Amino acid sequence: MKNKLSIDIGSTYFKVATDSSIEQHFRDFNKDILDDLTHKCATTIEKFKKEDIYICSSANGGLSTLIIGLSNSFSLKYATNIAFNSGINIIETLIHQNIEEYSIPSSLIDVVIIVGGIDSASGLFGDSLYSYLEKLNYSNIVFVGSNTDALTLEKNIKNLVVLPNIIDNKLHIVEEHLKTYLTNLYQLDIEGKEDIKNLYAITANQIYSTPYVVNKTLAFIDANFSVVNPFILIDIGGATTDIHYSKDLVDENIVTRNEYDRLVFKKLGVYKSKESLIFAAQSNEFTYELLTHLKVTENIFEQTSEKATKVLMQLAVFLVLCKMSHYKKAYINLKLNSINSIVLTGGITKVLSDAEVENIISFFYIKILNSKHKPKIVMDYNYDIWTLGIKNLKE
Repeated sequence: MKNKLSIDIGSTYFKVATDSSIEQHFRDFNKDILDDLTHKCATTIEKFKKEDIYICSSANGGLSTLIIGLSNSFSLKYATNIAFNSGINIIETLIHQNIEEYSIPSSLIDVVIIVGGIDSASGLFGDSLYSYLEKLNYSNIVFVGSNTDALTLEKNIKNLVVLPNIIDNKLHIVEEHLKTYLTNLYQLDIEGKEDIKNLYAITANQIYSTPYVVNKTLAFIDANFSVVNPFILIDIGGATTDIHYSKDLVDENIVTRNEYDRLVFKKLGVYKSKESLIFAAQSNEFTYELLTHLKVTENIFEQTSEKATKVLMQLAVFLVLCKMSHYKKAYINLKLNSINSIVLTGGITKVLSDAEVENIISFFYIKILNSKHKPKIVMDYNYDIWTLGIKNLKE
């Protein structure tokens, strides 16, 4: 953007972009983000007014949620769709009628979503729900089910937020209200972090989430990159791995207004989420064959070398593609054999070469999909996608 400054705060790096250049700096974790940023980029920042500085961040790693619904066919499926596409990390989905059989998560849940029933239905939730919630440690709770039941739940659940039902009387999804609530919650979580909150000292604009900004680029990305539709975009960073995709690639299509959606995998980052990434890799039956293919052993997980970082990046690509395939259905299946391009952005572009990315994607298609399909690999080495997204928000 001319006469504008864009800043992206990641969990490992921060990027600073003017209309003519992009700087990238490894974060000093012993310093407050603002102190670190001004120490390294003060000369650049001082050239711009607060009104002309735009900041986004993925440093918080996303929000965790638990969803309680009545059925897998409608309530859980719809709420999961909306939550994932709002950048939320789902740790558990529960069927209400079996709620007494589920264990209580030990970690703090950022938001609990309760959903179920069309508006004419009532008496769908009982004492077992209230008993479960009393034992659960959570920060926010929202009800998006039958409005006939809303008043009863409000009386029994402290600080419950009630929004319009996400299921209409024709069993269609109504995503606007919940998606706005979750997006705003994600936004508040970013802004609530002390390090991020301090950044308002240099900007007069809202601080956005990076996945939200990147998603805004997809509609016109082919005008700026040699991308052939349909495509997916994978953003691998230190805390999360995000995948952005066209609704045309979804096998089981849920009708919504959005042309593009995104998923945020909170525990597939290479630095901040390294341990959970390694755990996910060790749980995948093809990992050791993949390590052999890469000519390394599992000892690589214990190393902190440049080679180890490369392998973790390659594993992150492999694991997120597995999650989108029929092999490991975490949420949806994408028509991966229909993809013509795979775009990669984020920290991965500073670690892996085109050949190293092509190697891992070729292994995935042959081993998991039994296919010789070879999508075109597009590497966003200069973080242009992020800067285009920031620009699109304000034009």
